[in-house]
Amino acid sequence: MMKRFPNLLRQHAGNVTIELALLAPILSVMLVGLIDVATAYSAKLRLEQVAQRTVEKVMQNSFLPSQAAALKTEAQAAAGAGSTATVTYWLECNAVKMTGASAYTTACPDGQQYARYVQIAITKNYTPIILSSTVGTGMNGNIALTGTAGIRIQ
Repeated sequence: MMKRFPNLLRQHAGNVTIELALLAPILSVMLVGLIDVATAYSAKLRLEQVAQRTVEKVMQNSFLPSQAAALKTEAQAAAGAGSTATVTYWLECNAVKMTGASAYTTACPDGQQYARYVQIAITKNYTPIILSSTVGTGMNGNIALTGTAGIRIQ
């Protein structure tokens, strides 16, 4: 029996199988993590596209504060269930920001430069496959994704 023991130490036939068995779980977790990151990035790009399309609707017509609710509803419908949209508009007089519907519709004092802006931000939660249980992401494992687009009207 002792004569066979040195022969067993020189045998390397099963080493690759054992190494694969040890590395397979690690490689699987890395693959699922990569799929998670790619899916989250794709979802973020979709939100940005929805925000940009909503801004294109503003470009087709002149924006009025009364249209903000309709833009918000359209953006949320396009982004899908669970999304929230925010329409922000403001007036800048000499680069000083004034928010609100009344400030947006008023004019700047004579001699001051003015600019009117509209911005749409859409937020939606993404629940990753693997990161929710291993990394403390908050909000019960959800990650908030945001897509934003804006335009200067005047």
